[in-house]
Amino acid sequence: MREAEELSQVIGDVYDASLDPALWQNAIESVCGYIGAASGSLHSQDSISRATDALFWWGDPSSAPHYFKTYLETYGKMNPIFPGVIFFDVERSVAVPDVISCEEFVRTRFFREWLAPQSLTDGLFSNLEKGATSCALFTAMRHTAQGEVDDRMRQRFELITPHVRRSMLIGKVIDLHRVEAATLADSLDELASGMFIVDSTGRIIHANASAHRLIAEADVLRATNGRIAAFDLQGSRKLLDVFMAARSGDVAVGKSGIALPLTARSGERYVAHVLPLTSGKRRKAGVSYSATAAVFIRKAALDLPSPPEAVASQFNLTPAELRVLFAIIEIGGVPEVAPVLGISDQTVKSHLHRIYEKTATKRQADLVKLVASYSGRP
Repeated sequence: MREAEELSQVIGDVYDASLDPALWQNAIESVCGYIGAASGSLHSQDSISRATDALFWWGDPSSAPHYFKTYLETYGKMNPIFPGVIFFDVERSVAVPDVISCEEFVRTRFFREWLAPQSLTDGLFSNLEKGATSCALFTAMRHTAQGEVDDRMRQRFELITPHVRRSMLIGKVIDLHRVEAATLADSLDELASGMFIVDSTGRIIHANASAHRLIAEADVLRATNGRIAAFDLQGSRKLLDVFMAARSGDVAVGKSGIALPLTARSGERYVAHVLPLTSGKRRKAGVSYSATAAVFIRKAALDLPSPPEAVASQFNLTPAELRVLFAIIEIGGVPEVAPVLGISDQTVKSHLHRIYEKTATKRQADLVKLVASYSGRP
């Protein structure tokens, strides 16, 4: 029972952060305590420029600010799990050996200069969202004193990841606009996405302007006897199931309600995110409105393969060749790339020779143009 209560508390912290970004650091600390990690973060990484944006970070208070800064400025571009990690499905737990061998990993500058000084040694990662040129990642790293990733950490990481993903997606929908739970409806009325506050039967208690437009258009949603429903019958049933589950809180909802797909009568694709209002700091809003959930509806983004996935598939590149390709594009020539990747100049040259053969290119400039063409950039 204590473990169930601990999980419930952690999930509540995660969902509270969806409405107030200032709570994310506390939520990540809570998650790390639950899964047994010394550091955790939510960050996005561009697969072409390798630019990184660490959205939220938690770690050793005495050193976190310094390492947070150096990751953004320098070491994010050297992180050897990229671009390989973006090949993995959303929500799947990924360990370092799934992307790069441990022997190769510990030779990289990233490990030697950034992880080792923090005594961080192993960790898990999961894609929360993948776009055409970037991905959002949830990471949890272990201290040497905690040992390597074990079954218990992986199991708990996999339990919490879907909830982190839903919270992040809802935060993205509301554009990280800080809201107070007590004034939830008023604060979210100006959202471009449709937002409904509903009870366990789907009865609409409040709807913002965008939600009213969705009902008026009668393409993806309808209001029958004051209850929200989708024209897509399967999607409508799933929505109702989630509303009913939300009565029992975050844990009861589980993985359901995360990016529920809805098909409009016109054929357009929409997605619904359901946030329970019966747990954590959101409970006050739920009581105020006699509601069980907030529902966010938006058009689905086009699901395109990322440039690394597309390039690797088109030219049959191995993970090692793909790492060298993107390192050459971002960092420079062979002498610069070799120490960053922790391999010899000759190994880089061998990979580069095969890359040139497979892509029918001859120069580094040709490779830059090739990858840029897959990203849609000039």
